[in-house]
Amino acid sequence: MTKIVIIEDEKPAAQRLFKLIKQVEPDAELVMHLESVKDSVKWFAENNLPDLIFMDIELADGSSFNIFHEIKIKAPIIFTTAFNQYAIDAFKVNSIDYLLKPIKKEGLENSLQKFHSLQSKKDNLDYALLLKNLVTKEYQKRIVVRYADVIKTVDIENIAYFYTEEKYTYLYTFDSQRYPIDYTLDQLDHMIDPKNYFRINRQVIVNFKAIEKMIAYSKARVKIILKPVPSFETIVSTERSPYFKEWLIGMSDTFKISD
Repeated sequence: MTKIVIIEDEKPAAQRLFKLIKQVEPDAELVMHLESVKDSVKWFAENNLPDLIFMDIELADGSSFNIFHEIKIKAPIIFTTAFNQYAIDAFKVNSIDYLLKPIKKEGLENSLQKFHSLQSKKDNLDYALLLKNLVTKEYQKRIVVRYADVIKTVDIENIAYFYTEEKYTYLYTFDSQRYPIDYTLDQLDHMIDPKNYFRINRQVIVNFKAIEKMIAYSKARVKIILKPVPSFETIVSTERSPYFKEWLIGMSDTFKISD
């Protein structure tokens, strides 16, 4: 029986994760669900280590890496994260497995298989180095655009949103200028700071500062009112909605979702 601790500040997300774990590993036992850095430090100081820890990176009271500044944890860890591929590279270098949100069953199966194959190894991992790698990640500061024969740069911070339309990708600035760009949204995901930008669905990436209002669109989806106003509806997909709300919490408590 594999004894598991889940560190995740969203209870529904923790429940979804453990339900998926049970599908892959029916004899898994959830020893504890922890929601914060503070609670995690206290619990690990007072209890025996589990066999495996699933740990979200961004918790309500800070980065989960702060746990390692307070207490040593030698149990294997699988990180669950919405960070883009560049941040994930830090985990790969340091031989830590991860699950990219939204978590898929196939990815979970691979992570658990890796966990079991490495159970006999006692690698000492430098979590402080991991945190440094994440914090010092440099993101794109501007994008080169071309219209007619003119080439210019646009500062990333001046872009309200990116979107796709008829197989082309566009950026739209806060001063209502639209430019076609040579990047896909998938590529942009790796280039721009995830603290400021979020991909709400397959067609749109929004800047936090462009969000004027949010409306409950359905039980699982959220409609966003952007400024400048786009020519299309901006609705957070069902799959992305839980992570969108986590992203908002990490950014600010200014916005409320209206009924």
